[in-house]
Amino acid sequence: MAKRRRQKTETRKLWDEDPVRIPFQRSRKRSSVLVTVILFGFAVIFLRLVNLMVIDHKKLAERAAEQYTVKEILIPQRGIIWDRRMREMATSVEADSLYAVPSKIKDTRNLSRELAPLIKVSSKKLNMTLLKKKDRDFIWLARKLDMNTALKVSALREQAGYGGLGFLTESKRYYPKGFTASHILGFTDIDNKGIAGIELMYDKYLRGEASSVYVSMDARGNSLSGDVREAVAGNNLLLTIDERLQYIVEKELSAAVKKWKAKAGVAIMMNPMTGEILAMADRPTYDPNFPGKSRPYQRRNRAITDLYEPGSTMKAVLAAAALEEGVVGLDEEFDVSQGYIVVGGKRIRDVHKHEIITFPEVIQKSSNVGAVQIGLKLGKERYYNYIRKFGFGKKTGIDLPGEVRGILRKTEDWSGTSLAALSIGQEIGVTPLQLLAAYAAIANGGVLMKPYVVSDIISPAGKPVKSVSPTVRRRVISEETAAVVRDILKTVVEEGGTATKAYIKGNLVAGKTGTAQIFDPRTGRYSRKRYVSSFVGFVPADNPRIALIVVIYEPKGSVYGGVVAAPVFKNIVEHTFAYLDVPMEREENQIVLASTPR
Repeated sequence: MAKRRRQKTETRKLWDEDPVRIPFQRSRKRSSVLVTVILFGFAVIFLRLVNLMVIDHKKLAERAAEQYTVKEILIPQRGIIWDRRMREMATSVEADSLYAVPSKIKDTRNLSRELAPLIKVSSKKLNMTLLKKKDRDFIWLARKLDMNTALKVSALREQAGYGGLGFLTESKRYYPKGFTASHILGFTDIDNKGIAGIELMYDKYLRGEASSVYVSMDARGNSLSGDVREAVAGNNLLLTIDERLQYIVEKELSAAVKKWKAKAGVAIMMNPMTGEILAMADRPTYDPNFPGKSRPYQRRNRAITDLYEPGSTMKAVLAAAALEEGVVGLDEEFDVSQGYIVVGGKRIRDVHKHEIITFPEVIQKSSNVGAVQIGLKLGKERYYNYIRKFGFGKKTGIDLPGEVRGILRKTEDWSGTSLAALSIGQEIGVTPLQLLAAYAAIANGGVLMKPYVVSDIISPAGKPVKSVSPTVRRRVISEETAAVVRDILKTVVEEGGTATKAYIKGNLVAGKTGTAQIFDPRTGRYSRKRYVSSFVGFVPADNPRIALIVVIYEPKGSVYGGVVAAPVFKNIVEHTFAYLDVPMEREENQIVLASTPR
């Protein structure tokens, strides 16, 4: 037993000390360690994968999306603006906008040097922008490029292999009629937000609902695809403006401003029965497709923003008030033979001397002396109330931005000469639109209408969203008084009146001239060189289709409204009636002789 145990021990000893067995045994131990390490590594990797793919999957997916997907809010298709006959005045077209992912751009200097001339920016500034925003995943480089520029940039990107550049399609505002109706339409900014005119006033209807775009990028920063959420397009607008009438008014106004070397001009055409604005023109003007190339004074809508003293055109308001209150009769005579009248120590003169004239002749011949006498009969309180009732000193409420109230002081602030001054259209500031609305009230039988330029708001699907109906603000004078004033205003255009150059064969015109001196605040007196010349009226006088005002600021050569503004009125009306196919009211061959202008 003991012998066998010794043999077994010796055998094991020999086995353990065998030179062949010893390396094998050591190798076996190393293998065990290596397998253990490998299994542990796989376990760590497995656990990490579980963590990445299960536990942190959502967070990591969002981070990856941020790195390889760029989200940008795009402006939706802006609504169309039509004239009253559904001719496009403002629409939207597609344009490519260039963006960059600065974090994907390696060589900003070379990129800036080659790209800058194409998008018309400074290469130094472009490089600084890319470096400063190196960590950004999206920046705009150029918005709404024209087609040629977009093609050149695209070719550069492909040839040079610049990563991190891409295009997105945006909507760009376009005005197909160019300068026409620019002061009514206004314009938008680079993001299609309304900045002026109708574009601003009705921005919430036109702009629609924004959309989101997710742009996928590869590892080099190149755009792979764009996933666009469908946007809700803006509503469309139907204007009261007639594009053809607008063209006629602008053409004649431009010719007059050029002929008389005037500082500016305004002309507005209205339907006196409804308050619809058929045309509204300003000079100087601008192209709404390129508003940045114009100056603020060119973009100003003087029809509603600029005040002037109306001069003798206010005499129609005076006449209406005096007749309504019964302080004068049609046969009443006024002695104006002295050629002047003194009120409050101030001498007020007639431009041309007359003798004894009737009440209608005071208006026909535009006698300042006669007008002051009528004003004194009426009294300041009653006259002030009628001026207010006709809409002066208040906004008309037109749906255009920037309208001003005008200037009309309360009677307690009047001086001893204020009543006389207001009787001849001084010491009051009005806009051309306010004065036209007042004459429209005389034309339509004594009702003051609210002017407006948008008649309907229509959805992209063609369904009505909102419609605007004519709005009566108040009755100003009776129908009988309005009819008498209309008859008096007809005589202004006839022989012996101040506006024979506004005479239109076949259709009776009712209107009034204005020749107002501009007050110079530096001297505290009215200028003898600077005037505002105007004519305002309606036609056909007994059944008015249109009311029209023409205002020429600071003409050179002549200053009288009957010479400067009345012919513009005539030309506009004749072209308008030909376009609208308005028949003549009467056949006649009467030649009207020119008389004293005023």
